[in-house]
Amino acid sequence: MHRPDANENAAENRSVENLNVLGMEEMPTPDAVKDKLPIDARATATVLAGRAALRDILDRRDHRLFVVVGPCSIHDPKAALEYAGRLQALAQEVADTLVLVMRVYFEKPRTSAGWKGFINDPQMDDSFRIDEGMMRARELLLEFARMGLPTGSEALDPLSPQYLADLISWYAIGARTTESQTHREMASGLSTPVGFKNGTDGSLEVALNAMKAAANPHSFLGINQSGRTSIVRTRGNRYGHLVLRGGGGRPNYDTVSVRLAENALTKAKLPNNIVTDCSHANSLKDHTLQPLVMADAVHQLKEGNGSIVGLMLESNLAAGSQPIPEDHTRLRYGVSVTDACIDWDTTAEVIRKARAELRAVLPRRAT
Repeated sequence: MHRPDANENAAENRSVENLNVLGMEEMPTPDAVKDKLPIDARATATVLAGRAALRDILDRRDHRLFVVVGPCSIHDPKAALEYAGRLQALAQEVADTLVLVMRVYFEKPRTSAGWKGFINDPQMDDSFRIDEGMMRARELLLEFARMGLPTGSEALDPLSPQYLADLISWYAIGARTTESQTHREMASGLSTPVGFKNGTDGSLEVALNAMKAAANPHSFLGINQSGRTSIVRTRGNRYGHLVLRGGGGRPNYDTVSVRLAENALTKAKLPNNIVTDCSHANSLKDHTLQPLVMADAVHQLKEGNGSIVGLMLESNLAAGSQPIPEDHTRLRYGVSVTDACIDWDTTAEVIRKARAELRAVLPRRAT
């Protein structure tokens, strides 16, 4: 009987494994990345204060509203830092009524194809230097935290939180991934409050099921800080909440939709915590409609709504969006390369207006 030798076994393995994989490159471990870019005391204080404020809002110990606001995606660190500086000054101005959290999205889910974000392709040239993208993303998050500005991001790749989560105060699970068991398990172990978006068809069921799942303990495969494959065991995350972003060609930010969401949360025995996403299907992908969606949410709060705890806005230095040109020198500064955003002046205007209208209203919700 012929016994295959080591060379034959290796050849057989190559015939059945990784047939569509062109190559594998080692990624620096989370420990290695953090050794080069360690969190400091100032950044730690920002992250902890941001998380505490959000938890207190969700627990109704803090009457304020939180607003996750910023670019649809980060592609230019210089523009992102300029935006963050402006947002930090505005955050201090409205801090008695609103908690501003900068939207810092480094990963972009795609329905079919397209640029998948700063971590995946930081040079936007299909070189896919994920190692570089992760380092530069962490460097930016450190800068924001040192400014005193809490950040929110989408948890898309299940390994990314091991590299970045110590610098983030709020996470979202997107409409395309809320139904994913992997993302529900990951959310159960995140150290931040987590917003679950309703499905792309507008249905709430997947988000409610995700909130229930993430609140429970889980065990699953992941990596540890040394980059070794590990069994991750979580305690569950009780700070899951619902994000209404519209879907199926219809918005769901209006009074009736919010009341239906409240009823669904109550029936599911989940906290009545709702965030209104002013973009995506709620603005019918028209960035100029975002201020109207926000105004509607503010009106609901003035009329006595008790469930809306947060808002989301897609905002950049300049309005609109642009395709990624082959010649990157032709990129317009401060303009989104993914979904269209409102500009800074509009952002500051709607936030200041919301603060003025809600300053006397929100404290009454806590009594």
